[in-house]
Amino acid sequence: MPVTPSAGTQPTVTQEQADWFAEAFDKLVGNVNQAILGKDPVIRLVVAALLTNGHVLLEDFPGTGKTVLAKALAKTLEGSNSRIQFTPDLLPSDVTGVTIYDQGKGLFEFHKGPIFASIVLADEINRASPKTQSALLEVMEEGRVTVDGVSHEVGTPFMVIATQNPVEQAGTYTLPEAQLDRFLIKTSLGYPDHDTAITLLLDSSNRARDSKITPIIASSSINTMAELAASVFVDEAVLGYLNEIVTLTRTDVSSTLGVSMRGALALARASKTWALSQGRIYVTPDDIRELAIPVLAHRIIVDPEADFAGVTAEDIVGRILVAVAPPAFRAV
Repeated sequence: MPVTPSAGTQPTVTQEQADWFAEAFDKLVGNVNQAILGKDPVIRLVVAALLTNGHVLLEDFPGTGKTVLAKALAKTLEGSNSRIQFTPDLLPSDVTGVTIYDQGKGLFEFHKGPIFASIVLADEINRASPKTQSALLEVMEEGRVTVDGVSHEVGTPFMVIATQNPVEQAGTYTLPEAQLDRFLIKTSLGYPDHDTAITLLLDSSNRARDSKITPIIASSSINTMAELAASVFVDEAVLGYLNEIVTLTRTDVSSTLGVSMRGALALARASKTWALSQGRIYVTPDDIRELAIPVLAHRIIVDPEADFAGVTAEDIVGRILVAVAPPAFRAV
């Protein structure tokens, strides 16, 4: 039996609003799909992250379309977008901006860096030094940067899509746990299937598939959708199920560090958006199960011995999902 709102509960989202949200969500996904073929599940995750006010880490092999996906999503919005190519010599001020003294005016002026955009593509983020990587911590969590003691808001919507290559480790700096915890989801595109690959090869003369993307939604509408998603009902029984999953990541024999409370809150928020994208005004245990791996796995540190034996963070979350029974009835 699905966990639905109890009779005394009055969800703040109407079914009419849920239907509108689901339709707009599908249009956003369809627009990005013009540039990235055959990757609908991943695109849906990324769009859900955008509408949850979260950030995305794309870790995949070279040439799988990570940058194209980020650029396509940026072009879907009627907002600003920027791309930061992370390199070892990149400085924090190259990301956040710098204060410069204007002799004509006789005062200091702040010149915004590329982080001040609606969609920011942080390309190959693990190639920058830890000092530069840390420049993203405050802005990803709080939506502002502080330069020379003065805070500057980046505005909304705001989303960082970071990419990294898992196979070339020379000259790279592994993202610290505190940085990974700032990303709502971590996912990958993978190589296309046979039919999709043939379609891409037939269109090989098109070197910029994202050029076909045109804006279809205003930034203000993204904010409206995000506020709507945050109001979706979650039953206490479903939250208990979520918390049990998170708790077990901390006690699993194969993990040395489990999911923090920030991760639990991230899964709760993302599940609301996921439910609304399917036209539902309440979250079900299935929403938690579908999002558990992309939201939680990258927050877990696998024990070295387990890692040597081939155990992954995804395996740990998958094992927990099998072990924990979802609630069959709503909380009283």
